Amino acid sequence: MITTKVESFSLTDAEHRFFEENGYVGPFTLYQPEEMERIWNKARRQVFDRTHAVYEIDMHSGPNNIANYDRHLDVPFLAQHVARPEIVDKLKAALGPDVLCWRTEFFPKYGGDEGTDWHQADTFAMASGKPQIIWPETGFGGTVTVWTAFTEASEKTGCLRFQPGTHKKMFYDEMKKMSYDTDRVNRTIKDGVRRGFFGYDYTELLIDPHVKPEESKAVSIPMKAGQFVMFWSTLAHASFPNDAEANVLRLGFASRYVPPCVKIYPDTTVIEEYGASLSLDKYGAVLVGGEDNYGYNRLLQTTTRGTPFVTV
Repeated sequence: MITTKVESFSLTDAEHRFFEENGYVGPFTLYQPEEMERIWNKARRQVFDRTHAVYEIDMHSGPNNIANYDRHLDVPFLAQHVARPEIVDKLKAALGPDVLCWRTEFFPKYGGDEGTDWHQADTFAMASGKPQIIWPETGFGGTVTVWTAFTEASEKTGCLRFQPGTHKKMFYDEMKKMSYDTDRVNRTIKDGVRRGFFGYDYTELLIDPHVKPEESKAVSIPMKAGQFVMFWSTLAHASFPNDAEANVLRLGFASRYVPPCVKIYPDTTVIEEYGASLSLDKYGAVLVGGEDNYGYNRLLQTTTRGTPFVTV
């Protein structure tokens, strides 16, 4: 009998220990830069086609509207990307054998754009005041985010910054809810850095305004196109401004994962962020590893054409 050995891309013991202690691990190379450029040049045209997108465009929500959340549900490359074994095997070390992808989103930063505020996310209630994910245990949980550089992310173009170890304590109370004001974008200086959060001010959520993540302890995470880093959303993270020329884009793609025991968008039928409110009628999480033995969440699967259909 001939058996085929399946290659594992799990974290090494050292990588797992580093992740547990620091709240992040990586970067890891998934695509070579030339490969990433070639794939994205094709996929970006599919992103412009919203025929099968699960959210309708809100024409009144401005440039940061949330209609391009969850494009892995209709764009074939993104559907494949979020379930790549190079990613999922590593997630299992943090979340266990059963893994759901519950959200994806793009993070574009054009030349001249501000950096992103220091922030943490436990329940993702900061914009609406309603938890978007709830773990069954008491205390905080968060999500594991895989942030992939679709273009190079350097200190000059706005790479990520982490505060190692801060995933074990929340500095922010998401239930306070932030106010949304587009006039803030690219106009706020914090600790000498032009920094904001797409029209929100994360400092409004600080539990103690005098206690916040320390800039001096931060580490930068530069990445080449095609690399990804994995981190807990409760880890304090931020980004530099993009100080490159106006036509230089830094594009990140974040895919977010939880185990099936987590309830996603409980007791709500809409997403409310960035001045928009979008229906969840066509939304569903995607099982990328293992099984769902809870049945808490609506699941979707993608066809070869990228059109989502309900499976559970």
